[in-house]
Amino acid sequence: TALSTPVADEAEMHRTITETNGTSRMEAVADLPVKANGAVIFEPGGLHVMLTGLKQPLKMGDSLPLTLTFAKAGVITVTVSVQQIKSKAKPMGDMPGMKM
Repeated sequence: TALSTPVADEAEMHRTITETNGTSRMEAVADLPVKANGAVIFEPGGLHVMLTGLKQPLKMGDSLPLTLTFAKAGVITVTVSVQQIKSKAKPMGDMPGMKM
């Protein structure tokens, strides 16, 4: 139901949506159902974590804690590593209404 990390002011779940005209946009995801012992994949061009208000630039190879808050499972902190994007997703350019 929520994400947080000490390296950014905000951490949000987002999904990329491709419109029928081929353009892409992002929308925030308020909560994401995960079955017991299930998994959800976050990847470029799909579900992803949007960090805003970074407190310092992130570099390839950096690791950061990401705290996940679940409705029933409680709070779990995982370590996330900054990696090269391996997706063929197209850049989305400037998004109206996005906080940068």
